[in-house]
Amino acid sequence: MTRLALVTIVVRDYDEAIAYYCSKLGFSMKEDAKLSSEKRWVVVSPGEGGADLLLAKAADETQRAAVGNQTGGRVSLFLHTDDFRRDYERFKKAGVEFLEAPRDEPYGRVVVFRDLYCNKWDLIEPS
Repeated sequence: MTRLALVTIVVRDYDEAIAYYCSKLGFSMKEDAKLSSEKRWVVVSPGEGGADLLLAKAADETQRAAVGNQTGGRVSLFLHTDDFRRDYERFKKAGVEFLEAPRDEPYGRVVVFRDLYCNKWDLIEPS
């Protein structure tokens, strides 16, 4: 069996990224290991059954330029929920920035939000 285990998000700073994803979005810390004086292996998880996020600190100018624009401004991450209203309200209270009002699509209830780095996400409760 194979599965997608990790998706990398290039970030400015490990600790600010951990604070955002764990405090605002409610992800859990899975791993935080020091690899060198500048590099850590930081993995956060939105929950069981899907891919986790590897938070990778930008190491050079090319990587710093990609922070927040890893997919050219498109929605790049899709967070499924089993209770849209619960998570939407929780995110709003935590100060998550939504780019639109929730809407119904053939595939489910959805809303687009931006993370700390302006990466676009869909919060979706599948149909």
